[in-house]
Amino acid sequence: MTIPELQLSVLDQSPIRQGGTARQALLETIALARLTDRLGYTRFWVSEHHNASSLAGSAPEVLLGRLGAETHRIRLGSGGVMLPHYSALKVAENFRLLEALYPGRIDLGIGRAPGTDRITAHALNPHNQFRDEEFAGQLMDLRAYLHDEVVPDTIHARVKAAPFIDTVPELWLLSSSGQSGLFAAEIGAAFSFAHFINPVGGPDMVRLYRERFRPSAELTAPQANVAIFVFCADSQEKAQELAEALALQMLKLEIGDRTPIGPPDSVRSFPLAPEQRARLAYHHQRIISGTPGRVKAQFTRLAAAYAVNEIVAVTICYDFQDRLRSYELLAEAFELPAAIEKEQLAAAE
Repeated sequence: MTIPELQLSVLDQSPIRQGGTARQALLETIALARLTDRLGYTRFWVSEHHNASSLAGSAPEVLLGRLGAETHRIRLGSGGVMLPHYSALKVAENFRLLEALYPGRIDLGIGRAPGTDRITAHALNPHNQFRDEEFAGQLMDLRAYLHDEVVPDTIHARVKAAPFIDTVPELWLLSSSGQSGLFAAEIGAAFSFAHFINPVGGPDMVRLYRERFRPSAELTAPQANVAIFVFCADSQEKAQELAEALALQMLKLEIGDRTPIGPPDSVRSFPLAPEQRARLAYHHQRIISGTPGRVKAQFTRLAAAYAVNEIVAVTICYDFQDRLRSYELLAEAFELPAAIEKEQLAAAE
């Protein structure tokens, strides 16, 4: 695989910084979508989290409607919709409506984790038990609704997902464990592995997905990508500072501290026990950081390990300008066409 083949995409979780607001976080997501659209990124996905004080994105299908109006060419999608909370018909209708508005640009990324604590998950859907067979049934229903499949002696013989359109959202299954990769293989959908959640075993899980993939009408060959936390900065010291702040944020979540992410210097004042330092090292496995050249080399190795040609970058930091700069430098490092044009225009001025 050569470097020009590697596509770059974005997963944005609308992070709320200390002292910030949810509205501010959502406006920053919109600004980031505009930037990455101009820079030549392939996709822009937004996440779903509930009862979370540090992340503002609770309804990706709503946010995507705004992002479509703010962008022109980048694909837009959910990373992802937590299907166990919802009716498969309603999810299909939400994304068919988005596809009708922005044809050929919508990805429907599906997850099966709660995206929240169990109490909140119960409030969202008191009847769901998160069983594999229930999720598999929902996936089959969702796929049938998306593709207007007529299945005799089932609800699909009489009920169709509106609006009735000629194009179909691209279906992705998201996973940090690999189980959804098997579901994706079974129904012929694309698969995204969340290395930024689980840095262990991902390449084997993607390989298993490829081995078991069964072609479908919309996808004749397996399609996969990998998502990872990324900090690309003008100096190695700056990149390391941002990575250390995020690793600390992950550690704080583990010990029940759900406060929003703070400034990088908060790492120096946070007391750490020896076993917590070991956990920090683990969390750094979920992060790639460095100057553009170093990040490019690490991305290339990661893509080779997973045998994919697309990496989804997830960047969470205190200063929004650092987030924007990271995506700008990453685009320049991989010579995305729009990034090159932007650099040439700046030089001409």
